[in-house]
Amino acid sequence: MRVMMLSWEFPPRVVGGLAMHVYDLSTSMAAQGIEVTVVTCNNGSDASEKETVNGVEVLRVRPYDLPTGDILGWALQLNVAMLERAVGYINQQGPMDIIHAHDWLVAYAARALKYGYRLPLIATVHATEYGRNNGLHNQLQRSISDIEWWLTYEAWRVICCSGYMVDEVKRVFNIPSDKIRLIPNGVYPGRIREREVPPDFKSRYALPHERIIYFVGRLVPEKGVQVLLEAVHKVLAHCPDAKFVIAGTGPFQDFLRQKANDLGLAPKVLFAGYINEADRDMLYKIADVAVFPSLYEPFGIVALEAMAAGTPVVVSDSGGLAEIVKNDEDGLWAITGSANSLADRIIEILRNPSLAEKLAQNAFAKVTAQYDWKIIAEKTINVYREVAEESHRTGFKSARKYDWPFRRRLYS
Repeated sequence: MRVMMLSWEFPPRVVGGLAMHVYDLSTSMAAQGIEVTVVTCNNGSDASEKETVNGVEVLRVRPYDLPTGDILGWALQLNVAMLERAVGYINQQGPMDIIHAHDWLVAYAARALKYGYRLPLIATVHATEYGRNNGLHNQLQRSISDIEWWLTYEAWRVICCSGYMVDEVKRVFNIPSDKIRLIPNGVYPGRIREREVPPDFKSRYALPHERIIYFVGRLVPEKGVQVLLEAVHKVLAHCPDAKFVIAGTGPFQDFLRQKANDLGLAPKVLFAGYINEADRDMLYKIADVAVFPSLYEPFGIVALEAMAAGTPVVVSDSGGLAEIVKNDEDGLWAITGSANSLADRIIEILRNPSLAEKLAQNAFAKVTAQYDWKIIAEKTINVYREVAEESHRTGFKSARKYDWPFRRRLYS
């Protein structure tokens, strides 16, 4: 089976969790014999325009360099560039079986490929504009939401990463239940667990005696870092050796830095900025608590990463995070938006080593049994097979002539 994935981010271009989702999903499927080609945006660095990454062929394009007033114009220019590259590739290398689009920023190219080559389209919705903003408050947000609806309308199946997101896309886009498939995100437990931490690594972030409370993620309002900052004083009152390490970048970072200064939190809060994958994993391993206080979180792959590293987690009690973490069993819930509740849960772990150990052990067992990328890839491949079979049966198919050995592999 040959699949073309479209994603606006893919390593080394990492803006949020979508990049690693597409990377891990595509490479896991390639390991199971699926031919995957990813068409993505060049990050403006020296990344190769074409390379093979762990069995996945990656094609990087640069958006047209024309003035544009907003992200809609930029996305359209990206889509035209992606479409040009995808068409040339398919015409040279042969047809695909499935087009798989990740989020609205690739909707135009995905829809054009669907009809241009008569290929079934699958869309994964990682978040919605409505959910990110708790409603639609201006024309830009309404326009993005319209494109999201359009992508889900054109898709043969819509994949969501949590029950929370299933409910959201049904409510916001009026999608019928039989069109949606719930497939969670995954993690490679071994990759994080086996990461070696150099003896001097902690000194880059904290003093030897300090206990690290760790957040990693994009610095945007919905991730709730402002709530974490408001919890710092209470945590320090009970645990003076606590040190807060906040890793990530984003449009909210200047506000958060100023808020930390206004609250007088230096030197107990460190904004680490962008960190690479190795440092991210090592911080999980040396942290005493990983905290994810999101106000809106469709899934929360960072929580899985912390659980895979053996780090006890505190998460907000809504969205996808509350589906991943079972309260008091493999992590702790804090009331969403409540700094007081968040502080109490952090303190509970810091002052109770036996509880921290129990939560960490149960969490690692869960991610190994339920969220390994091999399992997630198998579920996604099953959706591909389901859609390919339906598209052939209903007559929506490309001109590709399938030999019988291929058909037996596909539908067996």
